Amino acid sequence: MKTSNDQPSKILISACLLGHAVRYDGKGKPLSYPAIDRWRQEGRLVTICPEMAGGMAVPRPPAEIEGGACGLDVLQGRARVLEVTGGDVTAQFIAGAEKALAFAKDNGCDYALLIDGSPSCGSVAVYDGSFSGRKHAGNGVTAALLAQAGITVFSDGEIDALVALVEAQAVSS
Repeated sequence: MKTSNDQPSKILISACLLGHAVRYDGKGKPLSYPAIDRWRQEGRLVTICPEMAGGMAVPRPPAEIEGGACGLDVLQGRARVLEVTGGDVTAQFIAGAEKALAFAKDNGCDYALLIDGSPSCGSVAVYDGSFSGRKHAGNGVTAALLAQAGITVFSDGEIDALVALVEAQAVSS
C-alpha cells in the first residue's frame, strides 16, 4: 500500500515504544530494534499515546477493561475501562482511540505498532480487568478501532512480521 502521493506508507507507533515517558507509571517502554531506527530516519513513524490524546495525565492510576472484555466491547458500549481506584475512564479511552485513528489517517498510516497488554494499544492480549496481572487474548480500544478502519495492527512482540510486510511492500513498489 502506498499513500496517495506515492510515498511509502507510514507506521503509527505507541509513544512509549520510542521511550517517551507516557505510560500510566510515568515511564516509557522503549523497543530497541534496527528497523525502528531506520523508519525514524526515513520519517515513517507517526507517534502517539492514545491515552494522553484522550486527556489522561501522567502518571495516572492503572486501568483495565472490565470483566475480561476487550476494546471492541468498549467501542460497542458493552464494557467500560476502569481505573484500579474505581474511576470510569471509558470516555477518555474512546476519545484517545478516535484521535489516534484521525491522526493515523491524516498521516497516511497503513500500519500500527502498539504496546501489547494496554487497554488502549493491546492487540494480542489485554489485562482481564481484575488488576491481578492476568491477561487474556483480546485487543485494546485503540487497537480495535484502528483494525476496524483497515489499519493493520502489530504488537511490539510482532515487529518481525511488520518488518517483513514493510520490506515486501518496498520490493513490490
